[in-house]
Amino acid sequence: MFFVNQRLQVIPNKVATPDEFAALSPEVRLKVRDALNANLDLIESFVDDNPAHCSDDELDIVRSWRHLVTGKFYVFRELKKHAVFLSTASPAIAYGVLALSQPFEDLIGPYLPVLTQTVLLPFKGVIVYDGLMSSYNISFGPGIRRNLNEDFKEAKARHGIVTSLPMSNVSLPLKSPKPKPIPKPPTREDKDESLGVVIGLIDQFCTEHLNEEYAVLCRKLAEKLGRKRPSPLLHGSPNAWASGIVRAVGGVNFLHDKSQTPYMRSTDIDHYIGTSPSSGAAKLAAIRKMLKMHQLDPTWTLPSRLDDNPIMWMLQVNGFMVDVRHAPREVQEIAFNKGLIPYIPADRQ
Repeated sequence: MFFVNQRLQVIPNKVATPDEFAALSPEVRLKVRDALNANLDLIESFVDDNPAHCSDDELDIVRSWRHLVTGKFYVFRELKKHAVFLSTASPAIAYGVLALSQPFEDLIGPYLPVLTQTVLLPFKGVIVYDGLMSSYNISFGPGIRRNLNEDFKEAKARHGIVTSLPMSNVSLPLKSPKPKPIPKPPTREDKDESLGVVIGLIDQFCTEHLNEEYAVLCRKLAEKLGRKRPSPLLHGSPNAWASGIVRAVGGVNFLHDKSQTPYMRSTDIDHYIGTSPSSGAAKLAAIRKMLKMHQLDPTWTLPSRLDDNPIMWMLQVNGFMVDVRHAPREVQEIAFNKGLIPYIPADRQ
């Protein structure tokens, strides 16, 4: 750098010796370093003039600096052999860089990643930095960290971790993906076993905390899920599915309403069946989506509450919504014969 400053006069004040140059502040020396990056031909001039009377081996090292890499890097990870410097340019390149006399942790702190600006130099088959490093006081959120992880994986797939300069332009051969084993389709015994476990949990819960009417409807829902292909009951905790089923039927019939008998909170259902509230809620959402269940759903309304379910009796007649319970008997008979209502209301009056 002393030689560069002599040639380019970057620092106006006269610096007489290399020791005086080394004593300058890093900010001043950075200006000379930037000037060298813009005039790499000075490396050959130094080798030709050899003002420091270097040996041939030392001159070879200096000559190799023509292959330096300058720019901004994420100090991404500290490995056993080197630190990983991830270039900010696209596509990213991962460099394995050795520290000089001072560990990187002392320079930039222990918390990675850190955005830095420096120059990477080849040195006897490895990569070092030039001793001048500036870092940016920036913290990175989870989104940027995920992107950096993806960039690092892609860089490793392309070139591995580059540990010498100049780097080879030949990309690593792509690894053929390992063939995934074809999963065996579940047997009838597997389906029956998973359904039996879920129904057993439901029956025990309904017997202890609800009633037989709830048990019958929850078993019906479990059997419907068990008949789906593939059956969702084969994957996940049976306790979570049992809780989700009771929650789904309970939601249709307002089990969570304190004015109803029986009454129970959703979190209590999870507790008694033995699963977490998040798992029970997840299975409830899956069941509602699969079967398009909703509150007052006639298919899943308790038989004892069908009379009080307005959706069960609302039909469109001549373009108007009509409560069929108040319609003439002949209209009720037509609706019953078409399977639109469970019975003829006039017969129960």
